[in-house]
Order: sequence, then C-alpha cells, then structure tokens
Amino acid sequence: MGNVIECKSLTKRYGRKVALNEINLNFEEGRIVGLLGPNGSGKTTLIKLLNGLLTPTSGELRIDGDLPGIHTKSVVSYLPDKDYLGDEMSFNECTKLFADFYADFNKEKAFSMLASLNIDPNIQFKFLSKGNREKAQLILVMSRAARVYVLDEPIAGVDPAARDYILKTILNNINPGATVIIATHLISEIEKILDDVVFIKDGNIVLNDSAENIREKEGKSIDGLFREVFACLAN
Repeated sequence: MGNVIECKSLTKRYGRKVALNEINLNFEEGRIVGLLGPNGSGKTTLIKLLNGLLTPTSGELRIDGDLPGIHTKSVVSYLPDKDYLGDEMSFNECTKLFADFYADFNKEKAFSMLASLNIDPNIQFKFLSKGNREKAQLILVMSRAARVYVLDEPIAGVDPAARDYILKTILNNINPGATVIIATHLISEIEKILDDVVFIKDGNIVLNDSAENIREKEGKSIDGLFREVFACLAN
C-alpha cells in the first residue's frame, strides 16, 4: 500500500518557539498509528496541520496527494481533544449537520451505534454523562467512510469501561483500507491495537517504526519504551 499522508521537512513555528522541526514522516494506507508524546511535544500541532486548522511555516504536507484544503477535509475525519458538542444540541441534530457537510457520512450507521448505548437521539447533550458525550462524538466521527481518521486523545478523561467501548468502536468501524492516527499519552491502553508507532518529542520525531519491530528490537512493551524515552514525563 502507498502513503496517504506525506510530510517533508514540515515545520511550524509560533514566534520563536519551534513546535515542529523539519519533520519527515509518512503514514501508510490501512494502518493504525500511535502518535505518542507528552503534552507540549508537538502532537496537537501536527494534528491541526493535518486538519487544515494551521498552516505550515515551511516544508510540505500532502494528504491523498493534495495540500490541505477542501479535498483533504473530505477524506479526513477528525475527533478533536475538546468536546465539540453544543449543550443544547441533540445527536439527531448533529447527524443532520454531518450529513450536510460530509458526503461520506452514514446516518444509519450512526443511529445504529447510538442505539446500542440506549441513548435517546433527541436528548440534549447537556443531559448526558461525560462518558456518553465522548462516545457520541466518536460515533459521529467513525460514521464517516473516510480515508484517514485523526483522533486526538480519544480515551483521555473517561473511565476504563468507556475506554474499552471507544477502542472497540474504532476497530469495528474503520472504513476498509483507511488509516487511523491516534494521538495520546495513554500508551498502555491503546498499544494492543497499534500497527505503527511514532514518538514525538520537542517537535522532533525520535522514533518511527512498526509496533512489532519495536517489541522485537527493544524487548519491551511500547509503554515501557515510552516511559524510558520520555522519563515518565507523560504523567
């Protein structure tokens, strides 16, 4: 399979601060990739670049062969790390918005996943628990037939039961052949589903390899290596 995302000498600065430092990184089709690093490492900056929310200072970023723009928004399904659901809105109203914005949104799939949670699609989000809000957001994102799913801290701040549901939902609803990028600092919970691993530190890529190769070469788990490389800064 080819690369669906290519970063060449990609750099992003905020004034004098270098958030990403000339990174060269490719994401292959059909892989689940962990973008791993502590807070402030550059994960969120890269994710915002992938979603067209920021523009590079220099270098090149191509998604599905194109620079970030209208086409790339149509192939990337993005779950931000912040709650994006309006308190007064319902799931039913959100599905209408997603269907209007994204031609690849499958409304029937979204309602089917929500029904499995026994959540009323007409209830306002302000009446849902934090865990159920997180699940509703993920359902909307995973109901798109995207080429790339970019998930920013999808399991942060929820209980273990909700984390299990979130991981199962990701695995069971990926569009065939799509790439999934999961940015997180909670490694132990997600490493079992990862095909590839990228460690990012101070805006630099310090490791980029398959999860299998890392375990064979290092003789330890991804979480164990992460703690060693980052000296437990993720906590």
